[in-house]
Amino acid sequence: MKWLRNKLDSIKPHFEKGGKFNFLHSTFDAFETFLFVPNKVTHVGSHIRDAIDLKRTMSVVIISLLPALLFGMFNVGYQYYKAIGQDVTWLEMFWFGFLKVLPIVVVSYVSGLTVEFIFAQVRHHEVNEGFLVSGMLIPLIMPVNIPLWMVSVATIFAVLLGKEVFGGTGMNIFNVALLARAFVFFSYPKQISGDLPWTYGLTHGIQTVDGFSGATPLANAAAYAIEKIPDNWTLFVGLIPGSIGETSKLAILLGAAILLFTGVANWKVMISTIFGGLFMAFVLNLFAVNPFMEISPLKQMLMGGFLFGAVFMATDPVTAAQTETGKYIYGFLIGLLAILLRVLNPAYPEGMMLAILFMNAMAPLIDHYVVHANIKRRLKRWNQSTIKL
Repeated sequence: MKWLRNKLDSIKPHFEKGGKFNFLHSTFDAFETFLFVPNKVTHVGSHIRDAIDLKRTMSVVIISLLPALLFGMFNVGYQYYKAIGQDVTWLEMFWFGFLKVLPIVVVSYVSGLTVEFIFAQVRHHEVNEGFLVSGMLIPLIMPVNIPLWMVSVATIFAVLLGKEVFGGTGMNIFNVALLARAFVFFSYPKQISGDLPWTYGLTHGIQTVDGFSGATPLANAAAYAIEKIPDNWTLFVGLIPGSIGETSKLAILLGAAILLFTGVANWKVMISTIFGGLFMAFVLNLFAVNPFMEISPLKQMLMGGFLFGAVFMATDPVTAAQTETGKYIYGFLIGLLAILLRVLNPAYPEGMMLAILFMNAMAPLIDHYVVHANIKRRLKRWNQSTIKL
């Protein structure tokens, strides 16, 4: 890597102030700091020197998403060849899915990073690193059949109105990837709802095999077709129709293990989200008046994007609650609302997206009351100690 470092040092003066490419300083700085840890430190006050900066943190999150991405590629091919009734090798299934998913990933990154670079150049700021993760999350929560231009428009909308207008990475109120999905859902609902979007072959005029359905487990549950929902093991492995990266709970748990082992994600939000979902599913079981409400809490956790949202979306450190107590409340309410929306709104069986976006808006309020509760408790303790004296 020394030759690369020397090469960057040789061309760096051209991108600094007075150089002929100084107007591209932010662009060069983004590539340089992505390849090598920057040597910048604060000059006043106390500070900690650490090789783990935001780019390195984002890289760990991307690595944790790779199991879901790779399985999603395989599942796309699996669902396609299952739909047409053709037996092929696992490698052929993966290659088919790779060719269908890769363009979505490329369009997501190109669209989002273009906006990021433009804003960095105009503002003369460093390029924000946050989109390194958002650019991967957006394809993973989309159906494989979504038009590429729609991915581009949704990504640009999310980056512009979800992040840049608030000041960039670290300042956004809402999760950027979920804003992209929400944009598609409310602007082009046919592309992300119903049965057809989730299996590639079904929307290309291909004759499917008898008995095959492109309906997701949640779509079957919303239609009270409980008998069509796969068993728990199939749901856990993920060989079912659904968003590219949300079907395999095994792959998601592998990603969660990486995040927790490296300390990048907060376990409090993950666990409380799952407990919130289990609690609401149990309550609905007690007062069940339809088949959807009767579905077991475990199966509710395995259906849809609940686990994906709990691991990769709810744990977003920017949009989540910041206080320790607030993280428990924030996660618990996300899980509770997600299952509540899913079951009680048949027109919208997947409630995780709206639950997280709503709690993104509520996170500052949660922190506010947690902080003030701590202040009151300490004032009361101080007053009691003063009276005793």
